[in-house]
This record gives sequence, structure tokens and C-alpha cells, in this order.
Amino acid sequence: MSKEYESFLATKHRRARSTGVIIERDAINPILFEFQKDIVAWAAHKGRAAVFLDTGLGKTFIQLEWARLLDANTLIIAPLSVARQTVREAHKLGIEVRYVREQADVAPDHRMWITNYEMIGEFDFSQFGAVVLDESSILKAIDGSTRRKLIRLCRPVPYRLCCTATPAPNDNIEIGNHAEFLGIATMPEMLATFFINANHEHTYYSDGKSYRVKGSNKGGQEWRLKHHGEQPFFEWLSSWAITMTKPSDLGYDDDGFILPPLNIEAHFVKVDYTPDDQLMFTGLHGVGDRAAVRDSTIEARLDVLSEIVNGSTEQWIIWTGLQRESDLVTASLDGAVEVKGNDDPEHKVRAFEAFQDGEIRVLVTKPRIGGFGMNFQNAHNMIFFGLNDSWEAWYQCIRREWRYGQTDTVNVHIILSNLEAGIYQNVLRKDVMAKRLREGLVERVREYENGEIKMQETSRSAYQTDTVTGNEWTAMLGDSCERLKELEPDSIDLSVYSPPFADLYTYTDSERDLGNSRDHQEFFGHYSYIIREVLRVTKPGRLTCVHTSDVPAMAARDGYIGIKDFPGDVIRAYEAEGWIFFGRAFVQKNPQAQAIRTKAKGLLFVQLRKDSSDSRPALIDQILIFKKPGDNAVPIMPVENGEMDNERWIEWAHGIWLGIQETDTLQYQEARDTDDEKHICPLQLGTIERCVRLYSNPGETVLSPFMGIGSEVYTAVKLGRKGIGIELKPSYFELAVRNLEYASIEYATPTLFDFASIAAQEATHD
Repeated sequence: MSKEYESFLATKHRRARSTGVIIERDAINPILFEFQKDIVAWAAHKGRAAVFLDTGLGKTFIQLEWARLLDANTLIIAPLSVARQTVREAHKLGIEVRYVREQADVAPDHRMWITNYEMIGEFDFSQFGAVVLDESSILKAIDGSTRRKLIRLCRPVPYRLCCTATPAPNDNIEIGNHAEFLGIATMPEMLATFFINANHEHTYYSDGKSYRVKGSNKGGQEWRLKHHGEQPFFEWLSSWAITMTKPSDLGYDDDGFILPPLNIEAHFVKVDYTPDDQLMFTGLHGVGDRAAVRDSTIEARLDVLSEIVNGSTEQWIIWTGLQRESDLVTASLDGAVEVKGNDDPEHKVRAFEAFQDGEIRVLVTKPRIGGFGMNFQNAHNMIFFGLNDSWEAWYQCIRREWRYGQTDTVNVHIILSNLEAGIYQNVLRKDVMAKRLREGLVERVREYENGEIKMQETSRSAYQTDTVTGNEWTAMLGDSCERLKELEPDSIDLSVYSPPFADLYTYTDSERDLGNSRDHQEFFGHYSYIIREVLRVTKPGRLTCVHTSDVPAMAARDGYIGIKDFPGDVIRAYEAEGWIFFGRAFVQKNPQAQAIRTKAKGLLFVQLRKDSSDSRPALIDQILIFKKPGDNAVPIMPVENGEMDNERWIEWAHGIWLGIQETDTLQYQEARDTDDEKHICPLQLGTIERCVRLYSNPGETVLSPFMGIGSEVYTAVKLGRKGIGIELKPSYFELAVRNLEYASIEYATPTLFDFASIAAQEATHD
């Protein structure tokens, strides 16, 4: 591989680049655990990173040391309930963090500040060199305008760190929000690169533009990773985010990070309830129905609550959902203190700190107020006085007490009416699913993150090569950018091929795959290596025929719906490398078949009747013809060869090739790997045949640098030419070899050796 091409492939490697500083490990506070020190050093080197650590693994210490060692004016943004707790934790590291509510509070003689999310509009972020988002999962919860404002305000800040618990790997919205805040990728870029979208659309705003994007913005359930995109996605994610549920996930000792037992006990109170508009209770139907049932059963549930809590002398947290619940619960429990959403911020802070210090025995609050980020390890008992269907609220509330460092068994009671048993089962089902997904995420990123922590390059997909020859044909497995160099200069009489269009992770996960290009510039940068090599090996005055088509512009990838002039871009790319644009033929396509196959809205009858401004003609295949400068030494004589006559030339010379059947292809279904998102789209044999008959003589050599399943080489052999094909994907290569073996039998003049070789290879395939 040439140094130039090797360097180019490195640029296609989808990893977030490091923009931070190298920190000496000895400079990190020794109070941190070994894994925490390594994460601090890694995050400082990255400069912009996310730390997805489960509760109790020390995210606060990590973010404080990260900020201290970067030595930049730093603003930490945290939920109100967490901000004062961070100030207290900083004292353990000998760091002073000052709480501020506006830019005027930021004094020039200090470096580290903390505020809450509600106050971000009061600060001038150009005055900060670093910003930390604590409990950064809030990016998913806050309204869209606030999230966009936060991302916009922090864009000029050089160093950015996000800290939150481990997200589920299918929660692409949360992952995308973090990537966008850190400046790694916008949400549309991430989705278009790694994901397949589903069956409905929502509007997403990024960089001042609105995108109509298919899929859900709640939990990511309407998106899935492209199969070939899974490995690149997890490697990309690991290049800017460290994910850990326990130290041993990345090979560290779990000593001190083993969770105590967790006891969960549900109490179902039998009640009689009939909705006002029904003759009998028929189940829970929607949010309003759930709230009505919950409100009507408060008194019945209070008896169970009082019996549990008033009969104990230990500390308790009571999680409520309705304000009437909170009021009645506080009144019925000895020593209970309530924290409400509209309480004065100072009251909230004092109450939480008093509970942490053991001065309050019973804390009554809602999950959205005290359920995220707080450390309540001082207690080991809690009660959910009712539930909703949110697994995240359930998980976060439990982890306020059940976290690393807790030494007692944590007891979780859930008090529900018998009518709400389905809600409880739904949350438990989500909990099992979330655990499975987290384990899967950790397993997928472990290899890459170990390399990241050690700041070493991880291994990439294996690159395979092979060469198989037959009667009049040669098939080469590998990268055309390299294997074309094995061909002699001025040795090819004609090349015919269809280059892959930029369609990320559809057929392979290889960076050598021309289709795996993130944008127009990268695609044509890669393609130029092949255009250049095909020019080198082509004889002077001879031709190359390139099959192309216009390409649909997609909302998720391009930000608009329309058509891109891909053939025009190809023409300019060939001319830039020294080819002469010589002609073009259009291949008629069936618009109805295209509408059925692609589901293109612009071709549907219903769109014609609904609003024809969104209707368009079918995409027409184009054969672009280029000539290598110089004089052709051997005239091409299709008429003399009996392959052309005047009437046929009149038909073909129109420039619109009719009569080519779209189904006239080699059988391709078995070439599809289980991970492929689409079937390969082989070029029609009739189109290839016209190119070969027009622009080569029998006995000459035809090349395809994108052989696929062998269509161009197969046709060359069929028409009495020699063929050379190069293919990157092993499954396509194997089918191409089988197709060419049969072509040798049917169309070429085989030898006894050929028959013996074919029989032996068929036995191997069997």
C-alpha cells in the first residue's frame, strides 16, 4: 500500500480526534481509584469527551480533576439539587468550586464554577475555556429550544465534558445529543451514517436548519443500527465516550465497587374503582386514566405506607408523583419533610443536605426533583408511593441509595393498587431489557475502550486478497486501489463498470469500500485513486464506460429532499484525472417498477393526485463514456466483426437505449450476506453487451474494477473477449468466480485442465 493511500484510509477511520492535552498520571490526585485516574487522563487528552459511568463510580471526582488539570476557567452545569453536593465533594479533593447564578458572579481570581441548567442564559460562555455537563442525560429531557441554546452557547468552548450514567445502546437520541453537544457529529449526521430509519418522521433542528427525519425521538425505538454499521458505530462511540457499569468491564479490580443486595417488594392494595364514564373498570387506557386511578387510591395506599415507615426508626425516601400524594404522605408520616418543585432553591438544598447528614428521617419528593445525581447512601430504604411507566425514573431513584459505596442492603417498596399491577410489570420488563442492552453495549465497546484508555490503536477488520484464473478470465479479490497496480500500463482495451454510490455500511464495514464515504468530498477523494489507475492501465485512445444515475437527496443525510447530479460529478472527477468526456447514453427504465422497488414518493399515483409538485420522472441509468488521450493503435471494427450493422447503430446512436430488460442480470440473491442492508444491484447484461460490442474487438481484454458478482467479465467471456475483474467483498467474489467458471464452460473454449479445475472447485464449495 502506498503511503499516500494509507494516509487517506486513516482519514476515513471514524474516530473523534483528540483536541486536549497530555496529563502526567502522577499529577492526578491520589485519592482517585486507578480506573478513575485513567479516565481523567484519557478525557483530558480527548479534550471533548463523555463519561458514561454507572452511579457511584465517581463521575464527580473525575470531572473535578479533569477541570483542575486542564487549568482552564471552567463552568460546571448541573441540576439544582446536585450543584451544592458537587461543591461539598470538591472539598474532599482540596478543590474550591463556587456556586454562581450569573456571569457577574464569576470573579477573575478563581477558576472553577458551578451553576444549574435553568441559569445557562445568564452566562457569557466565551469567558470559559472548559464546560462540564453533570447529569448530562438531561439533554434528552430538557425542551428542544433549551437544548439547542445550550449546544449553541457552548460551541466556542474548547474543552467540553459530559458525565452521566450509562445510556442504553438503543437510545440513539441520548447518544446523538451528546455527540452534538461535544461537536463530534450532528444528530442527522450520526443517524444517516450508522442507522436505518423507520416508518415515520419528526422534525429535528441542527445548526439553524430543520430536518425532517424518520424515526422516534423518544427512546430510539424507531431506529436500528445498520448491520455493517455496528462495529464502526461502537468504535466511533468509544473514541469519544467511556462506558462502564463496573471497573471490571475494562479489566480493573471491582474491590470496593460491589453492590450490596437489593430487595424489591411490591404491595398491592385491593380497591374498588369504576370510572365515571364506564359501567365497570376495563383497564388503564392512557396517561389520564393512570392519573385518575392513582389519585383515587391514595387513601387506601396510605395505610400500608404508614405501617411500614412509622414502625421504623431508620431513614426513608418516599417517591411520589402527584402533589396530593406528597401533601398527604408528608402529613401522615412522623418527621417527614417535603421538597416540592416550587420550593425556594435554598430550601431544596438545605433539605437534601439535612437528609444526607441524618437530620431528617423521612424525605418526601418527586423523581424529577431528587431522583437524578444525588448521593443518598446515608439511607438504604425507599418507597415508591405509586409508579408511572418511566423505567429511567425508576432506575435513577433506586440508584440514589443503591450505589457503589453503599454497605447496607437496600430495601425498595412499591405501593400500588391492584389495578396498577400492569404498570409494575411493564417497568420490570423494561428493567430486564435495559440490563441486557447495557451488558451488550459494554461487551461491544470493551475492545475499543481498552485501546482508548491505553491510548493505543485497536485492530481493524481483516483485509483479504486472492486471485483465481480461468479460461480467458482473471478474478482478483481485494481493493482496486491496490490491485490495479498489479496490471501493466496500457494493457486494457476497455473497462465497463458501475461504481458504488455513497451508501454507508450497506454492503461492508470496510474503510476500503468506496461506498463507505461520509460525504461527497471523501467519496470522490477515494474514487480518484481508481480513476487514476484505470487511466494508467488503459491503452491510449481506448475507452471506459461508467454506469451511473442521479442520486436521491435524503432529508436525514442531506437536510433536503431532491435529486443530486451524480453523473455530472463523475464527469468532472474523470476530467480532473486526465480523461476526455466522450459521450453519454441513457438507458430507459420502467417508472412503475422503480416506484414499487424504491417506494419513491415522487413516482406514486397517489402523489400525482395529492400534489404533483412533489412528483418527478424516474431515475434514468446513464452510461458515461470517457476516452484516454492518445491515438488508438488497433481500430475497433464491430461491423467487420459481425457485431454491428447500420440499423442497429441508428438505434443505439439515438443516445437513449431501449429494449434493455431490468431483470436481465446474473442471479444475485445468494451473494447477499446476512448483514447486508440491500441486495446487490448488478448491471443489466444487455447494457454491458452494448458497451463491449461497440468498444472492443474479440480477443481483447475488458476490465471491471468493481466486479461484484462478475457481470462485466462474464459478458466479456461470453462475447469472446478476455476479462479481468476486481472485487472487495468476499461473498460477491465467490459468486463471481462461480459465474465465470460456468461462462468458461458455456462460451469459451475450455481445456481438459479447465474441466478438472471446475470440478475440484465445485467439490470445495459443496
